[in-house]
Amino acid sequence: MGQGVSSGQDKKKKKGSNQKPKYEPPVQSKFGRKKRKGGPATAEKLPNIYPSTRCKLKLLRMERIKDHLLLEEEFVSNSEILKPFEKKQEEEKKQLEEIRGNPLSIGTLEEIIDDDHAIVTSPTMPDYYVSILSFVDKELLEPGCSVLLHHKTMSIVGVLQDDADPMVSVMKMDKSPTESYSDIGGLEAQIQEIKESVELPLTHPELYEEMGIKPPKGVILYGAPGTGKTLLAKAVANQTSATFLRIVGSELIQKYLGDGPRLCRQIFKVAGENAPSIVFIDEIDAIGTKRYDSNSGGEREIQRTMLELLNQLDGFDDRGDVKVIMATNKIETLDPALIRPGRIDRKILFENPDLSTKRKILGIHTSKMNLCEDVNLETLVTTKDD
Repeated sequence: MGQGVSSGQDKKKKKGSNQKPKYEPPVQSKFGRKKRKGGPATAEKLPNIYPSTRCKLKLLRMERIKDHLLLEEEFVSNSEILKPFEKKQEEEKKQLEEIRGNPLSIGTLEEIIDDDHAIVTSPTMPDYYVSILSFVDKELLEPGCSVLLHHKTMSIVGVLQDDADPMVSVMKMDKSPTESYSDIGGLEAQIQEIKESVELPLTHPELYEEMGIKPPKGVILYGAPGTGKTLLAKAVANQTSATFLRIVGSELIQKYLGDGPRLCRQIFKVAGENAPSIVFIDEIDAIGTKRYDSNSGGEREIQRTMLELLNQLDGFDDRGDVKVIMATNKIETLDPALIRPGRIDRKILFENPDLSTKRKILGIHTSKMNLCEDVNLETLVTTKDD
């Protein structure tokens, strides 16, 4: 019996195992997609994004890159705009350089090495071995001549045919003085002497040839200061059409050794080239004092300048129609060799004016003035200087 019950239960189990289980929905979890609520309008909205610190730094870097690119774009555009102006400015600079020209240095040609090279020097630089450019006239090059040098390459680019010192050009008066003999009060004897010794040999040399005598070579005017020596020299320059060179004795005293004698040679060279001419040396006692033994280099240089002046006054070369007028206040201090006959043939003394001469001087200077009625010129004439 027991076996029969157990077999019945087994049959029930087999029968129940063949039936399908009933469907049950899954349990909702907290993860996964949420259901949309609110209809289709809510589906179109974008979700709010809150950037992190890393995103903010990246955004800041991109903004800086953008600013830099904008600046670069602006710089490039401005450069394109300014290019025509820069080109125009460069063209104007070139035109200005062509008009103004490049500065050139002046040197002295010491030695010609070959057709394309030479040695030059100047007082402000040492000797240079330079090249001679092809367009320079080689026939004009000779040792001792003045040449033009390029300021960068120091090449010879030209030759100064007139190698006179610039100071000599300044001494030469382009316009004759306005003073005449009528502007001089008194000094009739002095005017007559200077006419015979300076003016007539230049204007009428045939008079001396007829008499068979040589005209005086030089004249010295000496006397107290203010007696009319320089005024008379100006009047002579006005009366003659000769070239007039006015030199002060102190101008012949130069800084560098040998420049004083060289300047003296240049003065007489220019005077000879522009003959007939008159060389007026004022204050000759600056270089013409008596010579004595001296250990000073400056004194020896002054004496060398005076020796060159002596050679020019009476050397082997004939000066031609070049007359020399000197003026000094102290003739007793001058070297005897300077004022001897043959160099200075006439010595004209200028004394202090007497009463009649003073009247003439006052009459000349007051002729163009409006004088009051109470002005008495005779009182001024007789008034003594304190």
